[in-house]
Amino acid sequence: QVRLVESGGGLVQPGGSLRLSCAASGFTFSNYFMTWYRQAPGKERELVATISTGTYIYYADSVKGRFTISRDNDRNTVYLQMNSLKPEDTAVYYCNARWTNGPREYWGQGTQVTVSS
Repeated sequence: QVRLVESGGGLVQPGGSLRLSCAASGFTFSNYFMTWYRQAPGKERELVATISTGTYIYYADSVKGRFTISRDNDRNTVYLQMNSLKPEDTAVYYCNARWTNGPREYWGQGTQVTVSS
């Protein structure tokens, strides 16, 4: 059974940090691009950061320099380190896995991040 389980969300003050984790199971993790998306209330889901099976990494302009995506293929886990958080980072953050050789993809259930004083 395929599972993507996000954790690490919560309430944090502006300027604070959080580290999200997404634990994968049920598929060959190392063969999948891993991406973090987010969706704020009333807005469309947007790509935050993606990491390939190799060395390619992409960040949305809105998080560049503040967020860092990484993966541990031994632990089947992708991370999102979020620093200097802003209220506009408030959203549900979703983990996505996309197969490198086709359209197969999986989604996690999401974790809420709220940045507020």
